[in-house]
Amino acid sequence: MQNRTFLALVVDKEEEQVHSSIREIERDSLPEGDVLVEVAYSSLNYKDGLAVTGRGKVIRRYPLAPGIDLAGTVVESDSDQFRVGDTVLATGWGLGEVHWGGYAQLARLETDWLTPLPAGLTLKQAMAIGTAGLTAMLSVAALEQQGLQPDQGAVVVTGATGGVGSLAVAILARLGYQVVASTGRAEAQDYLQNLGASKIIDRAELAEPPARPLVSGRWAGAIDVVGGSTLASLLASLKPEASVAACGLAGGSDLQTTVFPFILRGVNLLGINSGTVPAEQRRELWDRLARDLSPDLLDGLTQVIPLAAVPDFGHKIIDGQIRGRVVVDVNG
Repeated sequence: MQNRTFLALVVDKEEEQVHSSIREIERDSLPEGDVLVEVAYSSLNYKDGLAVTGRGKVIRRYPLAPGIDLAGTVVESDSDQFRVGDTVLATGWGLGEVHWGGYAQLARLETDWLTPLPAGLTLKQAMAIGTAGLTAMLSVAALEQQGLQPDQGAVVVTGATGGVGSLAVAILARLGYQVVASTGRAEAQDYLQNLGASKIIDRAELAEPPARPLVSGRWAGAIDVVGGSTLASLLASLKPEASVAACGLAGGSDLQTTVFPFILRGVNLLGINSGTVPAEQRRELWDRLARDLSPDLLDGLTQVIPLAAVPDFGHKIIDGQIRGRVVVDVNG
């Protein structure tokens, strides 16, 4: 790519008002980094929705191109790990928050932020996975490290129609777990069953704070993207020695609980942060994602939108109107 300019969706802030527009950007204005990537696809995550709409304090400096995920081809490299022509992906590491992100046709990045595209995945499929899939797989791996096995009972996934939830359901089902999907969308039953959920419950069942510090143990494990009272409910209803992987706060950041689940049942609350996973572990997780997700299933839960549609879809994802994954074609 020899052009000296490229297109990017740029978010700016003037007098506390956040606005976004597609602009032509000089290549020389990109931040420092030792690898230049021609971006093919990005994705839309909840955090991206907050960034492009200004409904959350995600972006730390303006102007900035959001997009916490990207996938593309190396076009310039001063790195000894990547060569021109390599296909790569990047998630986390402040992309779209403090560093120019994936909603641009070019990105200059640090070597440690990049992961080679796993064999068997296309660039588009990698972005259908993105941060959401990496978070889901990191959550599954954390539960496994605490001893979770498929024969121990039901594993519940909250926010199951969202990006992380959908992929967590699909991964767990593929691994042989009995997956219970929690959702507030009654029309999503067929969708969740196609992902592999064996049972679907209304989110209201878990949304109320528990009546007692401990209730009957129902879950062998849990992946929670909701937080708040839902997380408190899960903690009170885990089986002895079970764990919940907490990776979101769509339902609130406060946690009203007691110590009883921890000291009487020995349950574990596992915090999940996929943004700064070390490079070697990140490659292992991506290899698992390429192996443990069906490409056909992945394609079926994904829609592709052009860069210009991101602001509109940003509002939709914040309002809970998006099901599955949204891939952004930055050249579309």
